[in-house]
Amino acid sequence: MNHVTTLLVSAFALTSSLLAHSAHAQAAASGPKLQIQAITQVSPNVPQYTKVDQPLLRDGVNKATSGRVDVVLSSWPERNVNGPEVLRLVRSGQVDIAAAALTTVSGDLPMLDAFDLTGMNLDIAQARKVADALMPVANKELERLGIKMVATYPYSGQMLFCRKPVSTLADLKGMKVRVFGPSASDFFKAIGAQPVSLAFGEVYTALERGTVDCGLTGSGSGNSVKWPEVTTSLYTQSLSWSVAGYYVNLAWWNKLDASTRGLLEKTFAEIQDAQWKLGAEATEDGIACNVGRAADCKLHALVKRPMTESKPAADVAAAVHKVVASDVLPGWIKRCGVRCATVYNEVVAPITGIKYAAK
Repeated sequence: MNHVTTLLVSAFALTSSLLAHSAHAQAAASGPKLQIQAITQVSPNVPQYTKVDQPLLRDGVNKATSGRVDVVLSSWPERNVNGPEVLRLVRSGQVDIAAAALTTVSGDLPMLDAFDLTGMNLDIAQARKVADALMPVANKELERLGIKMVATYPYSGQMLFCRKPVSTLADLKGMKVRVFGPSASDFFKAIGAQPVSLAFGEVYTALERGTVDCGLTGSGSGNSVKWPEVTTSLYTQSLSWSVAGYYVNLAWWNKLDASTRGLLEKTFAEIQDAQWKLGAEATEDGIACNVGRAADCKLHALVKRPMTESKPAADVAAAVHKVVASDVLPGWIKRCGVRCATVYNEVVAPITGIKYAAK
């Protein structure tokens, strides 16, 4: 296939997609009014909410259906939601659509942790491949709970904000590190650190007082809650991406008329692409804002006292993946069961290159 032919095929595919979206929108604009309850992000100020959910989900659906379909969109704080209960709210039908990081809701379904085990995906392109591959498998499990995942997305790369200089993972030995989720606990314990589980809102004070030495969070997330005020060193190796999902109540979803469901499917495909693109941008932007590179700081706040940037060594991936194989994977499979080992080796290992071998 030559270059011109490729361009023509791509243009035809894009035109077909736009025509299909337009057809769904025109059909969805007719019929009785429909109000959809949706709770998505951890804060109304994060770019995942302001730059994607509001314009595409709330405003986009309303506009495409000429106001017939009204998405009542809220962030977690606006509806007094903390996170772990998100799947239960969707399952019970109290909300139609919700979003949360997979680690946050994996207590109800440990299989979900496989998307984003700490240390497994060191770059966002691989994280997307793993998410795309696992989504059909996860949905078979979620459907038993009356839930369907309709899209995935990342936050900014999860990295270390520390009170002391940290230039390698070996420097963390003996340090207290705030983590979230069991795979992060397994990872940091394996490298000699002391994992500490703290609610996100409590970490600033813990860092300020020295109760913990480091905190693990997104480069952008840490910026938004002002961790650079109480830390000095930013170790910029992303160890995970806090991969999240949008979930719908399956009974509600299946009862939607075909045109409305088709429009929502197209909308979530757009949201998914936009969020993954934003995840990459937000990661680099968060780093720039935290270390004082004003020219590259567009999405977050430029800090007054720049942090010291510590870039990972070229051979960090081999060391990290060794810990994943020896400690993180066995820990997760112990929590998840033998079937998870099979799913991991068949679906995920071909992408990550890290195979699970039972001890």
